[in-house]
Amino acid sequence: MSENTSARAEQSGSASSSVATSSGHAGAASSSVSDNPSVGATVHVGAFAAQIAAAQDVGDPGSAPTDTIAEPGAPGVGPGGPGARPAAASAGSSAGSSAAAPPGATAAGAASAARAGSPPPGFGAPPDFEASRPPPASAAPPAPPAYLKQSDTPWSVFGRIIAARARRLFDRAGQRITQRTLRIGVSARIFHPEPGAPGLRGKTLQYLEESIAHWVMSRDVLVFMIPTVGHQGMLHPSNIRLRDYAKHLDGLLLQGGADVSPQTYAASDAYSEWPGDRVRDMYELELLHEFIESGKPVLGVCRGCQLINVAFGGSLYQDIATDVPTAGAHVSEHYDQHRHAIRFPDGSTLANMFPGRREAIVNSIHHQAIRDIGRDLNIEAVSAEDGIIEGIRYRRAPFVVGVQWHPEFHRAGGPELLDCTPLLDTFLRAARETRL
Repeated sequence: MSENTSARAEQSGSASSSVATSSGHAGAASSSVSDNPSVGATVHVGAFAAQIAAAQDVGDPGSAPTDTIAEPGAPGVGPGGPGARPAAASAGSSAGSSAAAPPGATAAGAASAARAGSPPPGFGAPPDFEASRPPPASAAPPAPPAYLKQSDTPWSVFGRIIAARARRLFDRAGQRITQRTLRIGVSARIFHPEPGAPGLRGKTLQYLEESIAHWVMSRDVLVFMIPTVGHQGMLHPSNIRLRDYAKHLDGLLLQGGADVSPQTYAASDAYSEWPGDRVRDMYELELLHEFIESGKPVLGVCRGCQLINVAFGGSLYQDIATDVPTAGAHVSEHYDQHRHAIRFPDGSTLANMFPGRREAIVNSIHHQAIRDIGRDLNIEAVSAEDGIIEGIRYRRAPFVVGVQWHPEFHRAGGPELLDCTPLLDTFLRAARETRL
């Protein structure tokens, strides 16, 4: 009895010493890694690879045994001894028993194995991609998509898809065309400096009259004043040209202001009292031609109407009261409150904008007027009293129109004045069509 007890104690001591030896090897490896940082990463990766290989050996029952476990009471202890059995066999038997156990027991066994430091059952085994996993018998069959109907055929579904995509494309195209805000350029009025004057009176100013900007903006349009550009003598040289504005803007509005210089239309009998603004003439003529060449619409107001006529070779009355003594008054100290009647000739484009109107009341703030009509220009409106030309159109372009009155002042002038909203809408419609 005492001998058996001694033998068992010896076996326990041997097992403990073997475990201690293994622990000693691990500790030696750890100390070697700690003492030699230059090889620490290599040893760590090697140790990790060895653990993975050992785990695969344990999980594979058919692999060769790597260690032995002594049976209690066996006469010999050690690897390959008569009382030892392979560790892999033990792992296989434990895996078989866990397969027969209920799921809860299997989970508990895996948890206890993880706490003990050994890999869980099946760890390292290759996955079986060929195994079929049918759905449970109690599972409901998959429902058809909600967009399918009982009477649908593949062709009807395909047709609905094509129709939906076509609608989406048309919607996007329409949004790009109609929802993009128009950008309208307005020519600048120029205030030339007074020699020796202090402050801004001694500077060149370029400005925009508020009413003309607000009239265009009333149709939800962006308005930009186009400044003059110079090629020489500028304090701040630039490569920007007027053609760049014509390229990026959708239309041009020539606003009123100073007289057109008689030099611009080569008048031989010019009066010195009305020299006009030659600088602004050259700037606006270049601007006008750039927009026409770009296919963009142009609307001229008062001076702008006269400039369109001069641009195509026409001439002006430098002063109506002097050149046409029989004409009625076209300007007074009442400014935009002064008004008279106009008449639309047969076939006039302006008459089509105002259906049912042969005559209308407009304001009159000009002392110059069109004398000789330019080439390729049609007369669109005349003064009902004296026949002075009040509206023109260039027939070789989609929309190049000039009116002698100021439509931007009509809203505040009273209900008897012509509502010029159709004129503005036609101009903006032509600007939008240039994008197509």
